[in-house]
Amino acid sequence: MRPPSMLQILIIVLIIVVLFGAKRLPDVASSIGKSLKIFKKEVTELREDDTTPPSGPVSGGPTSPSTTPNPTTAPPSADDHGTTPPGGAGR
Repeated sequence: MRPPSMLQILIIVLIIVVLFGAKRLPDVASSIGKSLKIFKKEVTELREDDTTPPSGPVSGGPTSPSTTPNPTTAPPSADDHGTTPPGGAGR
């Protein structure tokens, strides 16, 4: 496959300018750059996590009582319907 010609690149640039407008292009380019930077950082961290050996025991069961769920904390019931405002009843 050959590289795109100058005319094809010019047509693509014109289409982008028409779609986004000349005023929004710097904002769009900036947000795309930030997104790519974050994505690359996350991919690098995932690769580093894959190469580092896990620390601690590798057994399948819980190692301490703190890893078991707290039975006193229950999810809201279906009949609650959100009648209590956030932060408690005193608001």
